[in-house]
Amino acid sequence: MISRETLLERLDAIASSLKNTHQALALMGLGSAGAETARMDAFSDLDFFVIALPGCRSRFLDNLDWLAETYPLAYSFMNTTDGYKVLFTDGIFCEFAVFEPDGLAQAVYSAGRIIWCAENIDPKQFPLQNRGEIPPAREISWLVGEALSNLYIGLLRHHRGEKLSATRFIQGYAVDRVVELSGYIETPLPCEIDPFAPERRFECQYPNTSVHLSAMVQGYDHNRESARAILAFLEENFPVNVEIRQKILDLCQAK
Repeated sequence: MISRETLLERLDAIASSLKNTHQALALMGLGSAGAETARMDAFSDLDFFVIALPGCRSRFLDNLDWLAETYPLAYSFMNTTDGYKVLFTDGIFCEFAVFEPDGLAQAVYSAGRIIWCAENIDPKQFPLQNRGEIPPAREISWLVGEALSNLYIGLLRHHRGEKLSATRFIQGYAVDRVVELSGYIETPLPCEIDPFAPERRFECQYPNTSVHLSAMVQGYDHNRESARAILAFLEENFPVNVEIRQKILDLCQAK
């Protein structure tokens, strides 16, 4: 297993490599590599931003030698126009983006920390968080209505033979609405949340709701069973329209 110390040492090595290029301004860690290092463990990946000197961004995107110098690379691919996903041969996985200072202002991110900054550069010029505009929590009636609609459409597609689409509607989209509804029925426990991925650490945050997930997500061949479990959960906690409830149950029982 990869130790926390090894992960932190890899970040330090990346910082040193960037420094040696003389074309970088800073290395910013994000998530568990950023302001949330307390939760870094053997299963963490490394998320970070490279902040390049103006005009030098392409140097870090066109050639990954600065990264390979820290440890041999097993695999890499450019997953966005700004960065890569990379696997080192020892199993450490990284996801990073490269920005110049003006571009960083347009990026959306949270929980950052400056790991390294070039001399004579004030690290305070690089904002450690830019979540953008976070939408307000959606109303219960909308979330329940959307979940019920997802179940109904998903079951129709299941009976048509479109099982993959059905799985996404029932065990994906409807469950996403359950995740959003959880805050209305359970007081969340203290936990580092991810504003961009509410399913992250859901089991820690909502332990009472999460015990129902195994029944709601039973897999590709169990869409009807999963739909019944989601419907039962919605009925137990929120008002559910009797007409669509019955239609969903009819589809669950139909051959």
